[in-house]
Amino acid sequence: MNVLMINGSPRVNGNTALALQEMKNVFEQEGIEVHMVTIGTQAVRGCIACGTCFEKGSCVFDDLVNQCAPLFEQCDALVVGSPVYYASANASLIALLDRLFYSTHFDKRMKVGAAVCVARRGGLSATFDELNKYFTISGMPVASSQYWNSVHGRLPKEAAQDEEGLQTMRTLAHNIIFLMRSIALGKKAYGLPKQEAKIATNFIR
Repeated sequence: MNVLMINGSPRVNGNTALALQEMKNVFEQEGIEVHMVTIGTQAVRGCIACGTCFEKGSCVFDDLVNQCAPLFEQCDALVVGSPVYYASANASLIALLDRLFYSTHFDKRMKVGAAVCVARRGGLSATFDELNKYFTISGMPVASSQYWNSVHGRLPKEAAQDEEGLQTMRTLAHNIIFLMRSIALGKKAYGLPKQEAKIATNFIR
């Protein structure tokens, strides 16, 4: 089993990395393979709704999004971590997720999804809700913890002082492992849930 972790922070070794590392330690202790992708300061442009991905099978902009696509397809769980800017996720991360989810047409159902948010103080819940929407539109079960998946910290490594936040990260990692293993057993015994042909309703008449 393997987990794809995306660090949406421009600070490679910042507090978001610290929070994700707490989870990564648990995964590796349990024998779970981890692929960590860090956006850092890479330029990630937004989706332009050109539709080329439906013809090519990949995004027209050949950057980090297309590099993440095969890792996303192969993973059993996706963990997305973001610093909180103006009560929302980092714009570069949102650009990546928009294009990653839209340009990849493989079945994402039953891959476990988890969002991790890091802030000095406020905006965590709003960012948490924002990131979870990518999972819930894709049939991905959302992993929970003992509290909302958040850690506090502003200065470098300050998140290490948030003992409850780090415990929340470890609990989240253990819950993800349980869900991945349970889903694997369920798929083996029963297969994926039956899926109807998609209905798209346009309310403009």
